[in-house]
Amino acid sequence: MRGHPSRSSPSVSGRAVARLMRDEDVGTVLVTEDGQLRCLVSDRDLVVRAFAEGVDPDRTTVIEAASEDLVTIGPDESVDHAVELMREHAVRRLPVVEGDEAVGIIALGDLAIERDETSALGDISAARPNT
Repeated sequence: MRGHPSRSSPSVSGRAVARLMRDEDVGTVLVTEDGQLRCLVSDRDLVVRAFAEGVDPDRTTVIEAASEDLVTIGPDESVDHAVELMREHAVRRLPVVEGDEAVGIIALGDLAIERDETSALGDISAARPNT
């Protein structure tokens, strides 16, 4: 799990969230409102749901591009349960929620490293970013 996930409010523009992703070297931002997790937005969400459709990234809010179906996991859940949830819901990232607070994110690459860091996905996920 990666703790201290990047966060945004629902009214932030797509461009601002894209810059946040770039600056913090992350592919997912949790969207929160009044301390509550509403959804998450990934770099792919921004590209496929918003920018590829020709919307203005300065006028489109992050909530408009975000993944609607939020699947979460608790911090004490097993790696096997995380894998099961990702398969069942076809998601690549799971917010880790304790009580009402999002405390981290588990990404598919994290699971690959945990299961077999010598696998192709584990090796790629463990590599330094090329930014």
